[in-house]
Amino acid sequence: MEEITVDLLRQLIVLDSVNPALVPGGAGEAAVADLCAGWLAARGFEIHWLERRPGRPSVVAVARGAGGGRSLMLNGHLDTVTLAGYDGDPLAPRIADGCIYGRGAFDMKGGLAAMMVAGARVAASGQLRGDLILACVADEEHNSLGTEEVLETFTADAAIVCEPTHLEITVAHKGFAWFDVVVEGRAAHGSRPDLGIDAIAKAGHFLVAVERWAGRLAEGPAHERLGPGSVHASLIRGGEEASSYPASCRITVERRTVPGEDPRAELDDILSGLAATVPGFAASVEPGLRREPFEADPDWPIVATVLGQARRVLGRAPALRAEPYWTDCALLDAAGIPCLMIGVDGGGAHAATEWATLESLDQLTDILAATIREWCVDRDAEA
Repeated sequence: MEEITVDLLRQLIVLDSVNPALVPGGAGEAAVADLCAGWLAARGFEIHWLERRPGRPSVVAVARGAGGGRSLMLNGHLDTVTLAGYDGDPLAPRIADGCIYGRGAFDMKGGLAAMMVAGARVAASGQLRGDLILACVADEEHNSLGTEEVLETFTADAAIVCEPTHLEITVAHKGFAWFDVVVEGRAAHGSRPDLGIDAIAKAGHFLVAVERWAGRLAEGPAHERLGPGSVHASLIRGGEEASSYPASCRITVERRTVPGEDPRAELDDILSGLAATVPGFAASVEPGLRREPFEADPDWPIVATVLGQARRVLGRAPALRAEPYWTDCALLDAAGIPCLMIGVDGGGAHAATEWATLESLDQLTDILAATIREWCVDRDAEA
């Protein structure tokens, strides 16, 4: 199985699939989606091509079960981050020291190859009772619009996201919310302080409040696995020229969240406090992208199934972990699909050198294949 998975991963790495929402002019997912569709169609899968945005397709491959079994979705993303700054040729896969190198080897074409090979192997047995759904999605590195599009049409009794986890099982991750806070001033000539209100100076009060907000979060109650939430100011823009009072100052704030938090209410409280205590302070909020945190229930059957198969393959119990970043697990969970995340070992996500270990690639393929069998084939498995 390792030879087949490595060969497929080589084919995936060779294809440029840089997300154009991150890098203007990026190749997008079309070429790699075409490869996945052709590879899976040749192995008997029913292929669904979803392309609401031209040039940004997702592929859903379905192996239909005979009936009476549970369905399972495996999710992996097709896009990668930039090729710029990579040490060597990012599209020339190289094997050395037990690892395969190249852009996407770790994040996450390694997991994509493993789920495709595992799915094809079990589907070929002709024993599936429940449907097996392989979702090869676009745009995870930006807005996850691919998984959103898939979930409009497809569902399953459980799902596994094959993002890299070092063969540990991710059962929680943080969410995030972006806000633009527009602090208001009054434009005037720089020589007329009697007329002008300096929006940038007023924004300084808000920045101090953000720093205090971050301190309260760091010192406050922490989630058992995720720790505390966090906040920071990530962008600031204001003013027109040196000789004028700025009419506005825009600050982008990112709030990383754990379950149970309401970042908008927190922000509104801060701004209300500033308006009441800082003379002339006024601001409005423009909400941006918001993604909810994710937390799996340890009692979900899919958690027990993957944990048991990983223990068998690895010869030890894998760690249950949480991630500080956001993943498509939250979208699957919100759609009512119990899920978790497990993927290859390696490193270099978004970095100048990226790799996955060959051993973990083989082990992940084995874990996924065994999980599919137990979930979609076993007549006696509990729902």
